[in-house]
Amino acid sequence: MQRLNKTFAELKKQNRKALITFITAGDPNLNATCDLVDTLVAAGADIVELGVPFSDPLADGPTIQAASTRSLAQGTTLKKIIATVKEIRRRTEVPLVLMTYYNPLYHYGLEKLVRDAVAVGVDGLIVPDLPLEESVELRLLAAEKLAIIPLAAPTTPADRLAEIVTAGSGFLYYVTVTGITGTRTVLPEELSNSLDRVKKIAGPLPLAAGFGISTPEQARTVGAHADAVIVGSALVEIVSRHRASASGRDQLSERVKALRRALDA
Repeated sequence: MQRLNKTFAELKKQNRKALITFITAGDPNLNATCDLVDTLVAAGADIVELGVPFSDPLADGPTIQAASTRSLAQGTTLKKIIATVKEIRRRTEVPLVLMTYYNPLYHYGLEKLVRDAVAVGVDGLIVPDLPLEESVELRLLAAEKLAIIPLAAPTTPADRLAEIVTAGSGFLYYVTVTGITGTRTVLPEELSNSLDRVKKIAGPLPLAAGFGISTPEQARTVGAHADAVIVGSALVEIVSRHRASASGRDQLSERVKALRRALDA
């Protein structure tokens, strides 16, 4: 958790925005995941989200759903992902966040999960299907050790958003569009105003915007109104086409570098 806080604090001093990249753990396999994280970090990612595959990913579009299916076919489990994070930590101190549905956490055991995740160097959890009222136990177990990153959407009322921000830690994940993950050719016209409104309510909690962001131009536009930009499906698509081949890692690197340049422009 401290790695997340430190990263946002350092970027704020530099007047820079965080680039948060997402890939599905175990696609094409967990050994490759370690190499792909290396590629993302070397290309300029400030924070890496690792998606925990699940058989019924309600918030995910077809690209990430397909990656989850491939990962599950490889035998990927939450336990194996935590072991993989231990290996990743030997290579980098980049903040690592697991994005997972509640079911895998429940079956793993919340207390055991927090203990094991903190031990290997996980910095935060994003659980899209865990409502605020039902997250109390997890937040209490994780307090000061593991960020429980809240989500908000364009449809979230201001008073509800304030409650979410108060309970959350790490950063606020703002879903830029209604619906599921995936690339979009056009982002909502009202997004800039929405982000400005949410940022005021978020206060000191960093605001990260994701869902639908794929191009450098979109990243630059969103980054002007947020503390961080999250890019997932566009990167998962590159992995799906090229696996962890050298050419695939090169393409992944070029995409992340382009996003980084856009945010720094």
